Amino acid sequence: MNEKPTGPLTKGVHHVGLTVPSLKDANAFFIDILGFNQIGEKPDYPATFLSDGNIMITLWQAEDATKVTPFDRKNVIGLHHLALIVEDQTALDAMHDRLQNAEGTSIEFAPKPLGSGPTRHMMCYIPGGIRVEFIAPTS
Repeated sequence: MNEKPTGPLTKGVHHVGLTVPSLKDANAFFIDILGFNQIGEKPDYPATFLSDGNIMITLWQAEDATKVTPFDRKNVIGLHHLALIVEDQTALDAMHDRLQNAEGTSIEFAPKPLGSGPTRHMMCYIPGGIRVEFIAPTS
């Protein structure tokens, strides 16, 4: 039973779970800034389940926000960043403008080419310090 699979055994991402220091602030970012819908919650955990219609994001409240370890993309094992697709180049520029004024959000870099190709992307930190990339595919 140790044979190598002849193809992928998985079919894509079902959801991404993120632990956040403030469930309220993270929910506000995904719902109010990105337009996600809350599709469920587990108040006793506490956790919320959000979706943009393509991916589900599970937000888990850290047990003690005063003891959280800030994100360090170069030294922490696990999530380096979450990359989300936007509709097009215009939507990426609009996202950048929107995020410049979003409370608790800081932009790491403005929209720029991804490598040497025509695809562009930008990177930011959302409330709670999670690193999120937005990518605009080319047509």
